[in-house]
Amino acid sequence: MIHGEIRQRLEEREESLSPYAAKSRLSRGRAKAEPPSPMRTEFQRDHDRIIHSKAFRRLKHKTQVFIAPLGDHYVTRLTHTLEVSQIARSIARALNLNEDLTEAISLGHDLGHTPFGHVGEEVLNELYPKGFRHNEQSLRVVDCLEKDGKGLNLTWEVKEGILKHSKSSKQDILGDMWDPPTTLEAQICRIADSVAYINHDIGDAIRAGLITEDDLPQSAIVVLGKSHSKRIDTMVCDIIDQSWSATGLDDTKKTPIITMSPRVLEAANNLRQFLFQRVYEVQVSRKETERAIQVVRFLYYYFVNNPDKLPKEFASSDEAERGVVDYIAGMTDNYALRLASELGALTSNY
Repeated sequence: MIHGEIRQRLEEREESLSPYAAKSRLSRGRAKAEPPSPMRTEFQRDHDRIIHSKAFRRLKHKTQVFIAPLGDHYVTRLTHTLEVSQIARSIARALNLNEDLTEAISLGHDLGHTPFGHVGEEVLNELYPKGFRHNEQSLRVVDCLEKDGKGLNLTWEVKEGILKHSKSSKQDILGDMWDPPTTLEAQICRIADSVAYINHDIGDAIRAGLITEDDLPQSAIVVLGKSHSKRIDTMVCDIIDQSWSATGLDDTKKTPIITMSPRVLEAANNLRQFLFQRVYEVQVSRKETERAIQVVRFLYYYFVNNPDKLPKEFASSDEAERGVVDYIAGMTDNYALRLASELGALTSNY
């Protein structure tokens, strides 16, 4: 078979998706025009570029919640990303939306996350005058930093999904409903991100001895279920039921949106707030967290005061502090710890 026919066949297959699904042949395109792949759709191409990126590989050594845990089964930023991808694809498949776009966004959504999880993000946000948000950094990674500064040149749809996946601690798991992502696939990734971390962070918190199963708010457990798998199943099935108009098969002709029922949403948000109060905020006082804060602060001030010590690819930034932030944000936990130790032994000028 001529290779060019494979992509055409895949694009034709997309025509059987929901009328509300994003179609790769109708993509808004890339910042730099490229000839089409002979065997892959545009979204499949983005998926592959993310998988093969250096930033994606580094996720395996980046903290999700617990820093330097003494066990093999704690969630890392990479396993979190894979769980988000699995949940998001299940929802997209059920709603007859574009799985390739959904997966590409899911795999790329946390590429810009700092070492030491949200602790590292908060420290950089405090130190860097222009502020720091990991979703914006993820976009910067795929646009400017990967491939020696050339970027991955992803499609507009994937980049928008990456940028708009994040939610603040004050928002519910649906995020900012006044500025939703354009595609339903990106909306799926935003809600799948919450479904994944709410559930796996409970498991890690129990494993770490911070909470027990009995501590979980019973009002939420009654609605969602007692086990990890049951809670995910309840949330995913509810999202599919409440978002059925996205399939184009809903006779009510409602405007499609990816959402939850009020009952399940309230229970999920209660569980999320419980985690903030009993896990995320408690982490701040832990010894490992205090060390992580010191490491990020040390590295930031060291490189701001010694810009000549930055690797060349970051020293060439138009703004010195921007290069420092890019360098630190890309580090794994172990690399940041090791580098701070090495530099701390050589100098105290920070």
